[in-house]
Amino acid sequence: MPPPYAEPGRFSEHEVTVGTGPLAVSGTLSVPRGQAPGPGVVLLAGGGPFDRDETSGPNKPLKDLAWGLASRGTTVLRFDKATSAHRDVAAASDLTMTQEYVPHAVDAVGLLGRHRSVDPKRVFVLGHSMGGKVAPAVAVAAPTVAGLVIMAGDTQPMHHAAVRVVSYLATVLPDQVPPAVIETFQRQAALVDSAELTPSTPAADLPFGLSAPYWLELRDYDPVAIAAGLSKPMLILQGGRDYQVTVANDLVRWRTGLAGRPEADIRVYEADNHLFFPGAGPSTPAEYGTPQHVDPAVIADIAHWLSHGQG
Repeated sequence: MPPPYAEPGRFSEHEVTVGTGPLAVSGTLSVPRGQAPGPGVVLLAGGGPFDRDETSGPNKPLKDLAWGLASRGTTVLRFDKATSAHRDVAAASDLTMTQEYVPHAVDAVGLLGRHRSVDPKRVFVLGHSMGGKVAPAVAVAAPTVAGLVIMAGDTQPMHHAAVRVVSYLATVLPDQVPPAVIETFQRQAALVDSAELTPSTPAADLPFGLSAPYWLELRDYDPVAIAAGLSKPMLILQGGRDYQVTVANDLVRWRTGLAGRPEADIRVYEADNHLFFPGAGPSTPAEYGTPQHVDPAVIADIAHWLSHGQG
């Protein structure tokens, strides 16, 4: 079932190709019908080999965003991550976050800016989770980007967050997360922090099996500092029930680093989890397995910001 805020009669969709050569990927362009050129937004999925919809079990949060925003006058481009479309990219021993995201995102920004439905001065980037973390780097690489929407953008070092998350899951799902799992993540995180981490450190010894070059880049990557140097409008959204990216550990860094910056609009949706699905009580992974849709209030706020607010 489409979300209640999607009005398929108000937009059309067609396939596009993002990038060139053997690493090109497929994408979907959602184009509002019958309006003058308006805002456009490129969507970036979170960490992992996600498709263009950021499919998570029965849910497709980026498709929700695309359909909701296109129904409200924004042209939206979403595309399969290279790590989803190309197994050799996902398996590369030298893969970094920049390589995984930035080249395709920059190409998508250019493609969107050339489309007849888009005002080239109003092309935005919306990133979720790791897509939000990397969004400031995309804006540096593509200076024509007009602004950023960052949804659950993590700022706590990811290896530290991994220990925090698995420790949280051990408290809510004690039968499923034994102490040995926490100890493994603690050992892996300590290796990431240590001087012993080198480009040749085996991925099997590191969190999530990501390559050593990936962690070496992440260890020095500060999305808040990059965002603070952009002087571009930013809408930063956070779910109050999100245990993966949290108000206390991640949003606090956005708030501190962008304090006093009128171009940064920060909003918390108290009932929402990491995928911006509303709920109640402590959030658990089981929520992601139930068919849901992105919070209508989130869609409305982003659409308004892109069309009438800072955008």
